[in-house]
Amino acid sequence: MTDVLDQKEIDALLSAVSHGDIDDGIGAAQIFTRRRRDLEQVEIKEYDFKRPERISKDQMRSLRTLHDTFARNFGVSLSGFLRTIVEVRVAHAEQMTYSEFIAGLPNPTSFNLVHADALDGQLCFEISPLIIYPIIDRLLGGSNQDLFIPQRPMTLIETRLIETILERAMTALSEAWEGIKKIDFRLGDMESNPQIMQIVPPNEVVVVVGFEVKMTSRAGTMSLCIPFNAIESLIDDLSTQSWFLAGKLREDAHWGGLIADRLSDAQLEVEGILGETTITVADLRGLEVGDIITTEKRASDPIILTAGGIPKFFAQIGQLRGRRALRIDRPVTVTDRIEGD
Repeated sequence: MTDVLDQKEIDALLSAVSHGDIDDGIGAAQIFTRRRRDLEQVEIKEYDFKRPERISKDQMRSLRTLHDTFARNFGVSLSGFLRTIVEVRVAHAEQMTYSEFIAGLPNPTSFNLVHADALDGQLCFEISPLIIYPIIDRLLGGSNQDLFIPQRPMTLIETRLIETILERAMTALSEAWEGIKKIDFRLGDMESNPQIMQIVPPNEVVVVVGFEVKMTSRAGTMSLCIPFNAIESLIDDLSTQSWFLAGKLREDAHWGGLIADRLSDAQLEVEGILGETTITVADLRGLEVGDIITTEKRASDPIILTAGGIPKFFAQIGQLRGRRALRIDRPVTVTDRIEGD
């Protein structure tokens, strides 16, 4: 049986508490750590164990930047193929469970599996019917005016037409991932009901990259679902510094070689300047046939050979096989003094 306090004991206890002689038992929350920190500056965040974040924010930023490159390349490819301006941009990139991703997709839609031998698993690529049917209408010569979006699975002909678009998406995706690893993405099975395809368990964490596609007056969405187990072996390579460095070196080497090849075929106008002088406008107006213009340059002096208007070589004038010719003596250096400079 518990002890019962009488009135005098109750009054004494209340008096001791009011004077601070007894601890009321209500203290500040203690957070245990190896270092002493000011509890007022400790940031506490909620963590949902049903949706664990297995990829860091830095790696998510790298994935978003990587797929920004894919969006630009895919948009350029579609614009050239459809002969109209197509804009593709990344709308969001987030982590969620596979069941949440599937629940947010329309039915029917274009749900496609993506295979890659270098990854431990499959990816899935979804395109909304809101942009699929305008693309198909454009391929068949339509203008997309008053276009009706049917709520049905695609026919065989429509599926064949959209495969040409998806193949271009796979090419752009492979190019975007080259900065991380050489990966050949290939198109797999195609379904209209996303509930049929179960590439991972429903509670598995996936990265979903959402895209917005605009074509003239039409707009729609695309989604790329990347299971965590598929890119787990590459997760350490997604750090921002290493990815940007690898991408920059690869891009510089690619564009440097491409520019060099294009410049090799460029044409320049080459001129041999025999001599230069200065005359007045009055003398110029009074010139007639047979007049002689004198210069300060001797006939034995080398002439200047220019390429694109820039002095490049010293040369001697002569003849070769009955035609006037110039023989290059040496290149122009920074120490040479050229008339007119």
